[in-house]
Amino acid sequence: MTGYRPTPPETGWRKRLYTIIFEADTRAGRRFDQLLLIAIVASLLTVMLESVASIRASHGTLLFVLDWAFTLLFTAEYVVRLLCVPRPLRYARSLFGIIDLLSILPLYIGLVVPEGRFLTDIRILRLLRMFRVLNMPRYLDEARELRSAMLASRRKIMVFLFSVVLMVILLGTLMYVVEGEENGFTSIPVSIYWAVVTLTTVGFGDITPKTPLGQMLASVVMILGYGIIAVPTGIVTAEIARSTRVVGQRSATRLCPHCFTEGHDLDARYCKFCSGPLPDPVADEERTEEKPS
Repeated sequence: MTGYRPTPPETGWRKRLYTIIFEADTRAGRRFDQLLLIAIVASLLTVMLESVASIRASHGTLLFVLDWAFTLLFTAEYVVRLLCVPRPLRYARSLFGIIDLLSILPLYIGLVVPEGRFLTDIRILRLLRMFRVLNMPRYLDEARELRSAMLASRRKIMVFLFSVVLMVILLGTLMYVVEGEENGFTSIPVSIYWAVVTLTTVGFGDITPKTPLGQMLASVVMILGYGIIAVPTGIVTAEIARSTRVVGQRSATRLCPHCFTEGHDLDARYCKFCSGPLPDPVADEERTEEKPS
């Protein structure tokens, strides 16, 4: 990357807040994230309980107040996150920034569209922070490896999905010709729907072939379905096996204040993704490092 890069948060309240909120390797940061995870789980339980009619009838007011309390808490947290990072808009456009924003919007949307407030369950995505809170850098490495394998195999998967689309169109059209409208296959789109359901081995049973030829064709589609299920799994598995892992590298949950990526070494001074300077490490007595096995 070229161009101006902002410096890490200056000394003072912004740096202190940045350390607490974004650095899960410190005692204060771990306590903050642990309390945040508890609040997220509690807010999810509140929304789920409110969707039960009997509970809503007896404790609706309490659940409504708790829901708004959690939303205001997460709103304040989101604002503080924007205040303590050098580039607030950059964080707002990052993955976790978008998740944080989406987690507080549903209740405000519910003021206009009442049903929209139950979308608050999107807060469950915030539990992705669990891997950094529980000091699981190896899990983060595995997640990055899986993402790389998915990206590397995306073209093969697209070709596979395109082939499946062609197959269900042909099979659906053939079944429409064989069975006809009198047996429930009233149109080609309906027949394609049957082919999709049968090929994916779901089998709702709302439309079934009646003629021997149609039943024979359905048997072929079912057998094809079992073979097709294994294809995308094999593609991704091959990419994972082909990828190489860096052995012995110690990654941490330190967050880059410029591109908001994790996985930097504990002694790193610059981000290995955007080359921006990382904040100075916190004092050793505050750092809760995981000892190498």
